[in-house]
Amino acid sequence: MTIAPPTAVAVDPEKKPSLAPVAPAGRKGKSEVLTYIALILVAAIIIVPLLWMFLTSFKTDFDAINSPASPLPDPIVTEAYSTLATGDLPILKWLLNSFVAAAAQTIIIVATASMAAYALARLTFPGKGIVFSVIIATLLVPAVILLIPNYLVVDNFGWLDTLWAVIVPGSAGAFGVFFLRQFFISLPGEIEEAARVDGAGDFRIFWQIILPLSRPALATLAVLSFLTNWNDFIWPVYVLLSPENLTLQPGLSVLQGTYSTHYGIVMAGAVIASVPVLILFSLAQKQIVESVASSGVKG
Repeated sequence: MTIAPPTAVAVDPEKKPSLAPVAPAGRKGKSEVLTYIALILVAAIIIVPLLWMFLTSFKTDFDAINSPASPLPDPIVTEAYSTLATGDLPILKWLLNSFVAAAAQTIIIVATASMAAYALARLTFPGKGIVFSVIIATLLVPAVILLIPNYLVVDNFGWLDTLWAVIVPGSAGAFGVFFLRQFFISLPGEIEEAARVDGAGDFRIFWQIILPLSRPALATLAVLSFLTNWNDFIWPVYVLLSPENLTLQPGLSVLQGTYSTHYGIVMAGAVIASVPVLILFSLAQKQIVESVASSGVKG
């Protein structure tokens, strides 16, 4: 009987054996189950109030305050939405004002912050570090301190009781510059160097290379900027004086005061305010996830 010699196994001398402990399969499966349970609980905490608000908007006034409360409307009525559409309060005008103000400010923020961030991340000029430090220092200033100075500036420009008052003052925030600068720094410099060899200038590199590679970060900044303006309450109260010129958030406070005992109407107004935000998140969630996955905030 012939015994074959053992087969030689090639060993890479540079490859070190892994000393990391391997988790048992059962423990790993249990950890995943606990993770999913935690995620389901968090999702329920967020979704249940929104669902309750939506269902209450289709209830009658008696059904909305009935105890014990029923989760489902019985009967289903649309009186709250018809009251908002045909009532004395111009909630549809408030909705339009909020959308125009938030969209215009978002466009300005993304445009200005991207150019400033590119200069601070990719260009070299005297005092760049000082300029960036001053921009970051403005993040430490509480927004409430700027209410009176901004009000005086808006008044001097004649923008009181106009949408310009809620668009322009918040369009020069430091967060967008900081956020995009960190993302631009993380991009590989070889692409930019190759473009310069081909004769591309700074603006062409910014427009045709940096911006297309930064779509996830730009989308994330756009969503955050839109929501910041959309949810703003204090500043519009100061500068928007006429009821028809209000944005949605101060308008909802007027709605709540007018229909304080009509919970269906109040909830219908909250649903109208929530729907655009949910649609925006649904459309931009892929870009936001890509921005986080590509370490857009890594410096």
